[in-house]
Order: sequence, then structure tokens, then C-alpha cells
Amino acid sequence: MTIREDADDCPNSETRIGVRRLAKYLPLHIDGFWGLTSARKFEGGQSNPTYLLDAGSGRYVLRSKPPGDLLGSAHAIDREYRLLESLKPTDVPISKPLHYCSDPWVIGSEFYVMEYVQGRIFWNQALPDQSSIERRKMFDEMNRCLAAIHSVDLVKAGLEDFGHSTEYYPRQLSRWIRQYRDSQTAFYADIEFLINWIKENMIVDDGRLTLVHGDYRMDNLIWHPTKPEILAVIDWELSTLGHPLADLAYQSMVWSQEPGKLSRGLAGIERITCGIPTDEQYVQAYCRRMGIDGIENWNFHLAFAYFRVAAILQGVAKRAEQGNASSYQAKEYGKLVPVLARQGLEAALDADRSTDDTVGRKAAFGEFLMAS
Repeated sequence: MTIREDADDCPNSETRIGVRRLAKYLPLHIDGFWGLTSARKFEGGQSNPTYLLDAGSGRYVLRSKPPGDLLGSAHAIDREYRLLESLKPTDVPISKPLHYCSDPWVIGSEFYVMEYVQGRIFWNQALPDQSSIERRKMFDEMNRCLAAIHSVDLVKAGLEDFGHSTEYYPRQLSRWIRQYRDSQTAFYADIEFLINWIKENMIVDDGRLTLVHGDYRMDNLIWHPTKPEILAVIDWELSTLGHPLADLAYQSMVWSQEPGKLSRGLAGIERITCGIPTDEQYVQAYCRRMGIDGIENWNFHLAFAYFRVAAILQGVAKRAEQGNASSYQAKEYGKLVPVLARQGLEAALDADRSTDDTVGRKAAFGEFLMAS
């Protein structure tokens, strides 16, 4: 067995982990594991570093906490592992978890190992290399899988205590305000206006409680090598129990962004011609699958999605400043924070997203800023 020299024992390194220690540790804890030769960090991702393990027994994936000082309850690797174990008997496609390690001695931080799923990951949500028919099928499959996540029986899965059972949005708002304050590197008036709007327009808890992924988007899905079929939903770090419309609004928020390396949105793309559903069509399909008649206060769910992502990216920017971010692009993500804040305010004040009353929206937006 030859262990690659570019992946030697360097716990807490940005791109390396302690392969020699892992080579001794993993055969003792994963049935059939032998002959680890290398660990290569996957590109992309801003939070928990993820590595591809090559071994004589096959390929595996390792996710770990990043090194350095971390914010609050972030990077809960143990919760991720527990969730994957709970989802094994459900209809939600996942990568099978194999082992969780809480001992930082092995690679410098706690981690878990799961099976490697061979498939496709699409970073460009416009799917330029697919036909319009394939795009339509893939977006419908993504819709189906989201409904499957929100349909998990929490009691049967043993997840009834995976999060609080009431007041999802007030708790989430409190959490992300705290995370934002802890990682704040500059003052943005739009963020403050958006926080105030969400507080003043907080919706009444309607009792809907499901598993929510927290970061459900195209590039957190592993697709079948040739079919429009999802083989595994990945990156469950932000999952909890909460309101299912938070996931749905998050998808809409992502699609509203400009295409590019940082945001990878769908803004400016003629969706119908390309076989990609509009937000309205996607929401209607979701409602049919979930057996609901429509959505009230959609602008609130969207506004919160914008703030939440702005707070997350501010955390990424802070980690970049501290030198322990998981991606070389981390500093660039901080530039999106004020942009998302402004978009969140526009979404908040746009009570009817299906209209095009641009002048009216701008007038309302200006009145809000002046009043604030």
C-alpha cells in the first residue's frame, strides 16, 4: 500500500487530513474497509470540509468540522450523522452513513464517513448540457424529492426531538440574528431594515412541522449517471424540524439570483422555453404533492430566506477573515450580503410576486426606508 505524499498527516490543514492515522483507524470501525491511500478535498462548499477517500476496498466520503474557532451551534457533524441514520428506512435518497468519530485526535476534528455515491452533480442550475425534456424531468424530480423530505414521519424515523416543535420562524430569526451579529464585519443598513421588517411581520405559527433540509438546491443533489433521478440528497448540516415552506422559499430565492460562479441563479433565463418551471409552476406542483391549496404570506417566507442566506454568507466571510473558511471563494461571498439584503427587502414589500408593478414596488420600498 502506498500513501500519497500530498495527503500526509496534517490535521487542521485547509486541504489535507491525517491520512496515516485514518488508514489505521477506519479498518477498526468500518466493516470491510482496508487500504486507504489518499483523501482529496472536494471543491465547493463553504462549511464542513468534505473529502473523497480512495482505498483498496473502494471509495468513501468523509465530512468533518472545519478547524479553528466556530460559531455557536454551527457545523454539528454529529447531528448530520444521526439524521442520515434515521433516514435510511425512508423514501428520502441519501448516502449511507458508516461511522461517526468524536475523537479529534484522528484528523484534528470530529468527522463521519459515508458511502460514496457515483453520480452527477450539477453546479449550473440552468442545466445547459441537458435537453428541455430532461430539464423538465429533473426539476420535477427535485420537486418530488423535496416533498418526500417534508413527508417523513418524524415519529417513525425517531426525529420528533430533532428540533423544537413550535415557533420555527421566531426561533430561526433569533438564531440567525445572533449568528449575523457574531460574524458581522461591516454595517449594512439594508440588513437592519430587513431584520426589522421580518420582526414586524412575523407570521402566526400554523402548526405545520416537518423535517427541513435547510440548503436544498441543485448542487446538493447527486443524480443518476444517465437518468433524471436523484440518488442522494447531501449536505444536511442546516437540517432541523421546522416549517416546510422555508425550504421552498429558499429554492425560489436561489433561482432569483444572477447566473455565475457565486450565486448560480436563473435570473434572466427564459425558463418556459428551456423546460424549467417558473416559481409559480414549481410551487403549484409542490402544493399538489403535499395536498395543500396554496400559500399565504409568501413574501414573508421569501424575505426570511434572503436574510437567512445573507447571515450564512456573512459567517463565511468571517471565517475567511479568520483563515479557516472551507473554500477559496469565501471572501467573495461576503460581497453578496448587502445585495441579498436589498433583494430581501424588495421581496418583503412585493405582496404579489406574480405581478410586475415595478413602480409601485419601488415607491413602497422608498416609503419603508424613509419610515425606518
